Amino acid sequence: MILIIDFGSQYNQLIARRVRESRIYCRIEPPDIDISYINDLKPEGIILSGGPSSIYEKNSPKIDKEIFNLGIPILGICYGMQFMIDALGGTVEKAVKREYGFAKLYINNPEGILGGIEKNTWCWMSHGDSIKKLPEDFIANASTDNTELAAVSNENKKFYGLQFHPEVEHTPLGKKMLKNFLLDICRCKRSWTMKSFANTAISEIRETVKDNKIILGLSGGVDSSVTAMLIHKAVGKSLTCIFVDNGLLRKKEAEKLKITLSQNLDINIRFVNAGNKFLKELSGVKDPEKKRKIIGKIFMDVFEAEAKKIKGAKFLAQGTLYPDIIESRSAFGGPTAVIKSHHNVGGLPKGMKLKLVEPLKYLFKDEVRKLGKTLGLHQDLIWRQPFPGPGLSIRIIGEITKPRLSILREVDDILLAEIKEAGLYRKLWQSFAILLPLKSVGIMGDQRTYENIIAIRAVTSKDAMTADWAKIPYSLLGKISNRIINEVAGVNRVVYDISSKPPATIEWE
Repeated sequence: MILIIDFGSQYNQLIARRVRESRIYCRIEPPDIDISYINDLKPEGIILSGGPSSIYEKNSPKIDKEIFNLGIPILGICYGMQFMIDALGGTVEKAVKREYGFAKLYINNPEGILGGIEKNTWCWMSHGDSIKKLPEDFIANASTDNTELAAVSNENKKFYGLQFHPEVEHTPLGKKMLKNFLLDICRCKRSWTMKSFANTAISEIRETVKDNKIILGLSGGVDSSVTAMLIHKAVGKSLTCIFVDNGLLRKKEAEKLKITLSQNLDINIRFVNAGNKFLKELSGVKDPEKKRKIIGKIFMDVFEAEAKKIKGAKFLAQGTLYPDIIESRSAFGGPTAVIKSHHNVGGLPKGMKLKLVEPLKYLFKDEVRKLGKTLGLHQDLIWRQPFPGPGLSIRIIGEITKPRLSILREVDDILLAEIKEAGLYRKLWQSFAILLPLKSVGIMGDQRTYENIIAIRAVTSKDAMTADWAKIPYSLLGKISNRIINEVAGVNRVVYDISSKPPATIEWE
């Protein structure tokens, strides 16, 4: 296994993903982990993640320096590299010129972690500090135009530092560098698969739940559906799923999902219509974080009310994934900056009476789909595009009303129909519409109009941590725009979002 120390980078979970792509098990732990615990875990290697802090700041995260005496290979990335250098006697200072984005990497010593890498390649930088002095026995391996010490190493002790981020897609040969560390330096065995994960998760769920009842919020998305199958295999009929219609679903979605779920999942499912309750509490609310908190609270209130009807219910299961956690807070209470809360992470009331079970919280979406396939889940559920728990509430910018919901439902229905007809549904990570809180002047039938603006968002991605805007053919965009404007009353303009993540997020709120 590989131990990853979470110093708070927005990308730190991507490191775990890259490790797992090599079929190697990894675990993420906070910087305050005890050395004796590390010894008990017996990792083949340690990766120190990046982070938003500067090593010379008073409260910057640090791990016990004793890790450098364990005889275990260590890779420091960005802040993790700076921590390593500082801890071992080097010097880190504020950079004369900050470096963000693509940078040309010039390798002068293609050995160790840089073995087999082209001498001139690209990397992704994101730092405001730089190494000024190396510790004893460290050497420089690579540089960029702005950073003299972009990669360093102590080959005798198998310590490596990369100022750039090898885990992101923007470093083309980053995966090769990480594989060099995992396979050649740490000599890990490639034995971790979705089948092994499923077996372990089923055993852990069975041990946790025992003879008690467990409830799951089933949305019909791949996350909750896979969670349902996994728990069902562990505890059978002790699982009861609850589908809550929050009044924020897409056109006829509740009816369609009721049929799909009942046909494909041989599990106890209860359907609850709570739409009016959600819409009443959301009346007049415009702030996206308030929307999420309100929806999370009502969601849990509905669950607890329903749980009282199920004798012996002690646990609540959720399909929480890694991206949910990292965008809401650090997975382990670390220094990661909050991007946005998720209804199944930040919206849970402190007084929740049910105990939480989150068997997928260390997985990425593509891993969940692979797990679903391993468990035998139907293809229609496996390949359903992600749909946010707060539903259309965060795709309506500003106040949520029934008329605005009606407009967005019709628009969304047209968009998805055209995306599917064009054969792009599975190729796109997400494709959806956003109703803006703006109106624009238009002309329809020689008459002046002053109506709503719709934004179309479509992205490609592998893990939702990064995403690129989809290059949809102009002809298709034109057809979608024409249908929306002609068929949906109240819309006279359609725009297309060409922002990538980062700096934007996939959802607008």
